[in-house]
Amino acid sequence: MQQPPALHPTNHQTTQLLGRSEDELAWFQRRGLIQAAGLWVAAGGFISAHAQGRSNIVELRGDVLRNGQKLTPDQRVEAGDSIQTGPDSTAVFAVGNSAFMVRQNSRLSIDGDTPTAVKALRLLTGAVASVWGRGPERQVVLPTATAGIRGTGVYVEVFPEQAFRGYLCNCYGTVAVDAGGESVLSQSSYHQSFWAEAEPRDGKLLRPAGAINHTDDELEFLAGLINQRTAWQITGVKGSKDGTGRSGY
Repeated sequence: MQQPPALHPTNHQTTQLLGRSEDELAWFQRRGLIQAAGLWVAAGGFISAHAQGRSNIVELRGDVLRNGQKLTPDQRVEAGDSIQTGPDSTAVFAVGNSAFMVRQNSRLSIDGDTPTAVKALRLLTGAVASVWGRGPERQVVLPTATAGIRGTGVYVEVFPEQAFRGYLCNCYGTVAVDAGGESVLSQSSYHQSFWAEAEPRDGKLLRPAGAINHTDDELEFLAGLINQRTAWQITGVKGSKDGTGRSGY
């Protein structure tokens, strides 16, 4: 199996970059997005967008497809849709009481019983940061793992060049992770991370990982879109991004 490339440090606390750029992690700082998010919140956010049938898209950048067709800012992303982003493209939107940021070169689908009731996020390739409001258990599905979630913040990524190796960070909350029959109940207040391997390494499909390719600021931005706060915003305590999920360092 191909070995992962070397990690490169960033200036976002102790987050590491693995095949991603600094610009991708700074997406929430763009002036246009900040203005759009301000208008989104001022207009009532996700609750108003749902009630009034308005677009639930906060920002589109670059080439983004919904169900194979170009997605425009006045349209909606709903459960039942598939999303694909091209190079240098991102999409930020809220479906029901959950908010999503899709990185470039990603393919995913959103499952649900109704247009606003998300049951599962299925990531085929690429990366998604998401914050989920409280509600029934839902799933994040990767080629190599499935995570059962409730109210939480999660970052997931799939590496096609590494046999679709999966990465999952339970940024805060409770997540039940399963990979090929191996299971872990993750209870995190500050980033507990896992590799979900395509083939066992040291006899394990689920292995501990550090924080890569996502930041606290991204999760805080997404939480704000759905009137939520992250665990560390509530407690005022962060920790070390060593992947253990513990705060208070």
